[in-house]
Amino acid sequence: MSAAPESAPVARESTFAGLRGQLHEAAATFAGGPDALEGILLGMVDDVDRAVREPLEIFPVCHHSPASALAMARRLREKQPKVVYLELCEDMAPLLTELRNCRLPVAVQAFASEVDGFPPEWAPLSVVAPITEASAEYQAIAYALDTPDVELVLVDRSSDHVFQWDSRGRNTPEAAGEGPDGDGTAADEDATESALHGEAVGVEIGDLRPRFAELEEHLLRHGKVRHWSEWWHQYVELPLGDGDHDTYRQVMFLIGSLFRRLAPGDPSRVRVDEDRERYMWTRMREHLAATGTDPEDCLYVCGAFHAASRVEEFGVAGSGAYEISPRSATTWQHGLIPSSHAAIEAQFGLAAGSVSIAATEWAKSLGRTRVRPYRLTGQAGTKKSRAKQTAVPAVAAGPAATDKLSGFLRRPPVLDSLDEAELLGWSVDVVSAARRNGYLASTADAIAVFETSILLAGMRDRAKPTPYDFQDAAVTCIEKDAVPGRRDVRRLVEIMMGGDRVGQVGYDSLPPLARDVHDRLEPLGLKLQQRGVRRALLDMASRPELRDCSDVLWMLRRLLPQGAARTVMGERALGERSIQESWDLALGTHQRALIELGYEGVSIEQVLEQRLRRAAYAPQATAATVLEAVEDAALYLGGGRRLADELGTRALAVLTSERSVDGAPEVLRRVRRLLAYYRTSEPVLPPWIESFVKAGYAHYCTLLPTAFTDEDATAGQVAAMLGFLFSMEGLALSLGCDRAQLELAVAQSHPEDPSKTALLWAAQVQLGTLSRERLRARCDELLANPLVVPAYPRYLSGFVHALEPVPGLADVVVEAVSNAFGRLPDAVLLPWLPTLIGTLRAGAADLAPLLIREAGRIFPSRLAALDAWVPPWRAPAPVPVRRAARAAGQAAGVRRGVALAPAHPAAFDALADLLGCTEGWAPAAAPAGAAGTALLTAYPATCDALADLLGCTEGWAAAGSPTAPAGAVLTTRHPDSATALESLLTGG
Repeated sequence: MSAAPESAPVARESTFAGLRGQLHEAAATFAGGPDALEGILLGMVDDVDRAVREPLEIFPVCHHSPASALAMARRLREKQPKVVYLELCEDMAPLLTELRNCRLPVAVQAFASEVDGFPPEWAPLSVVAPITEASAEYQAIAYALDTPDVELVLVDRSSDHVFQWDSRGRNTPEAAGEGPDGDGTAADEDATESALHGEAVGVEIGDLRPRFAELEEHLLRHGKVRHWSEWWHQYVELPLGDGDHDTYRQVMFLIGSLFRRLAPGDPSRVRVDEDRERYMWTRMREHLAATGTDPEDCLYVCGAFHAASRVEEFGVAGSGAYEISPRSATTWQHGLIPSSHAAIEAQFGLAAGSVSIAATEWAKSLGRTRVRPYRLTGQAGTKKSRAKQTAVPAVAAGPAATDKLSGFLRRPPVLDSLDEAELLGWSVDVVSAARRNGYLASTADAIAVFETSILLAGMRDRAKPTPYDFQDAAVTCIEKDAVPGRRDVRRLVEIMMGGDRVGQVGYDSLPPLARDVHDRLEPLGLKLQQRGVRRALLDMASRPELRDCSDVLWMLRRLLPQGAARTVMGERALGERSIQESWDLALGTHQRALIELGYEGVSIEQVLEQRLRRAAYAPQATAATVLEAVEDAALYLGGGRRLADELGTRALAVLTSERSVDGAPEVLRRVRRLLAYYRTSEPVLPPWIESFVKAGYAHYCTLLPTAFTDEDATAGQVAAMLGFLFSMEGLALSLGCDRAQLELAVAQSHPEDPSKTALLWAAQVQLGTLSRERLRARCDELLANPLVVPAYPRYLSGFVHALEPVPGLADVVVEAVSNAFGRLPDAVLLPWLPTLIGTLRAGAADLAPLLIREAGRIFPSRLAALDAWVPPWRAPAPVPVRRAARAAGQAAGVRRGVALAPAHPAAFDALADLLGCTEGWAPAAAPAGAAGTALLTAYPATCDALADLLGCTEGWAAAGSPTAPAGAVLTTRHPDSATALESLLTGG
């Protein structure tokens, strides 16, 4: 780091000669002679001297400090500067006029959903600058915007440069978020839900916290405080609250120089600090040169850490030539989002309640000092002071600054007198709040809190208890073993001291999308901009105009965080719409999320379409996620099929490129829903879904053998593949697929896992290559093998999963489970019973109802009938009635069907014409049964093929008489085939 040229010795001696001598003597006494300590102490004096003598007045501040805000209000009324340079991102300037439409605290935000020039994984980019009323920056903004002929110039790096200089990806403290109170560029990744800023990078005016951990620990230990916010309140805020302007500036310069010189020399962080200082001084010199403004008429508001800068570009006469890099091609959106005290504390690492205590101190300081603060005209949520105040006329430049540091550093602390009335009020209020929250507190506890507060302040060398002392005393006296309600005593004190004040962005300052949402929900008649939950009741039957509100609410439910729009009653599914709905709406609480939607588009339909398309075309998109986008497009944007068809085509491309079956269950569920929807709502299926079924059939047939043997593929995933193949088979075959491909895939599958083996058997049953009797026999063999019994639950798990592709096997699965419980002894059954239950619950919980329903159909419904009940699989097979009647007729010599032909000759003539038979009726004297006999005997292979088709394997029977009736050759050759064929044709 190059240091700027030192000021003239004579000038230094004339201002801080006494202080310099005192520090020299102190360094010699404590260090035993001149060393690094003397260099640090004297260097701090040089930094103060240099900043004080700068022609362009530097006003150092600490973020959200009431003392800084009070000093700023005083100085602005005294100096009346014509130009105010503010340390804030220069691209946020147009938003500052919108602050008058908001209730503070709010945050100025720059947002980029799509990046160009930054790593894609950084998106979305967000930069926020929170603003509270008790802050010096707000005083400067209000003064500049409401005072005629005053110009406000933001000089800090742009939002784009914040990320250009970001060291994310490098292992630095700034990137890791170790210094949220540092230069204001680190985001707190552990911010809670109360942090309305989300994961945005914070930009704040006033960087004033030790970066040297040992120094902060030393200050906290010797100051007898718990955290940095309490130390600052006790040793800086209170002493400077009533100080004059010169004392305030010199003390803040000194603190900034101390923290800067004792900061660890992290190269990345030091580089960012110095680049920011070069950037700001370069912008100020450019503005002075362009406008010709006198530096004496300007005021530069910056953090005390940057006020003690030593870069070459420091000052209006700086010698450095810093070149500002161009911005990237990223398009930034700017707006205001609501903020809160808790959000500021969580994002920037402040102690809980410190911002609320600062707001309380600000209000007390205004009443004590009679200073009139600046407030934007029309500012919502501000209170006007009732005290009679007169404006202080502008004063001319006074004499050169004198040494105020020597007196301030040597002056003993001023002991404030105890304000017993205030402390008593606090004690009574905290006990009352504790009782409302379930604590058994009484008047005795109020007295104990009062006395303990005074005791703790005395132990910490304070004459007057601070809010932090009072908080510790309340916790000590009231807190019990357990917290009875949602809030503990510490939180109750924070609420009592000011609470978590939450800001609100006014309607006029909302982006067009947010205003459009509020306008479209206006028929509900609710105050949706207010925080809290509002109940909305929609009766679309009596008020059809509420259907548009329902559409908006369902889209908001899809886009906003959980809780912003929550359904109490009503459902929306493909092809289904409720006629009555009930909603819990908290749009005011989730205003930030609604505002950020406005950065992505001008309507919620556009934002939803962009998000669906982005999810479908993402590099990690799967067929299941793309189908989800298709379903959402049809569900929420059902006005046209353009987007759904486009995303469906994308789903087809993604499916064919997948090499795993991880998403098969989700693909199956979503394709079934979409098919059912399009079949009921469209005259024909969309071309993309037909192509998807056709391609999916071939795709899963190809992956099936590999999935059966892959250890990473679960039984549920393989079952989903089979479910797709079997349930979509009819449509796939009609579109030109070949069933032989599925048969070959099943034949090539050789699983080793028991659950997948059971799935394979179920698939073979569905294809007809394995009979149900043979499947039952295999289950019996498994139960009979003692080595396989421990793995039997896994077979059952596979059978339960098989209900997805083959639901007709439910009776076989019930039989398999029942046989296990009936045949296995307790010594074998009980050890694997928990395994069975856990396996079914974990892997097939959604299929268990089908199994239970089938068991309820098979088993008796009454306990009394259980003893005499015989399982269906053990009952003897009944003889068909038709077959028995036919056997009796044949024994009596009755020829079936002979009387049918002569009784209805017209029907047989029509059938003959249909079949193309022209030989006519046989002569009546012809031998009975001759017709058709020659055909059967001439083509025995045909008769054999028919027998195979009907499953008859008994072979030829002995032929009857040559004069047997028609069909006797078939009957005698294959009697079972003829019986089966008759039953098939007659429905017997």
